[in-house]
Amino acid sequence: MPLHFVEADIQVRAELVRVGRSVGRHCELYSDYSELSVHPPRAGIIFVRDCPQIGGVGFALERLMSLGISLPVVAMDVEPSPGRVVEAIKAGALDYLSLPLRPERLASCLSRIGREAAQVSQWRQRVIHAQRRLAALSEREREVLDALTAGNSNKDIARQLHISPRTVEIHRANMMNKLGARHAAEAIRMKMESTMGRLTLAA
Repeated sequence: MPLHFVEADIQVRAELVRVGRSVGRHCELYSDYSELSVHPPRAGIIFVRDCPQIGGVGFALERLMSLGISLPVVAMDVEPSPGRVVEAIKAGALDYLSLPLRPERLASCLSRIGREAAQVSQWRQRVIHAQRRLAALSEREREVLDALTAGNSNKDIARQLHISPRTVEIHRANMMNKLGARHAAEAIRMKMESTMGRLTLAA
């Protein structure tokens, strides 16, 4: 399983790859997310610097998912406070490593999260799939889906949107077709999954 390090500082990148190779892993280095987007990785674990000034790990995960990258993420920084570690884990990081990185700590991290990594990656793939499908909906189709998710019938939706029940049926059929949903429950599940990008299976 390759390790992907996103780090702006060239000296820190050199040290990260040295430590990664010392535990027997292939390493790829990226100076920023733009460089990562050129050749998005499809396997492995991504290590990102936790930068509260730009949104922390939550921002990093959102950026990765916007690029269609569903790989699990590990946060890292110099002497992080307990509060920042908690926030990173809540945002979806599988672990938090202090810099400078020690080989034994990296090896322990990889051993511990190995089983979780594949599950988290599969879950995030579902979230990305749902978000992309929902992005194809028109504003009215999205309104119909929102109302459907809230438990409204076609007649209720028609009253809320000031349109006829027949028009609701047309928008609903178009929405279902774009989502590739066979029934309403599947469309609602996709809607809910699209909003859960920051969650992990352990959350």
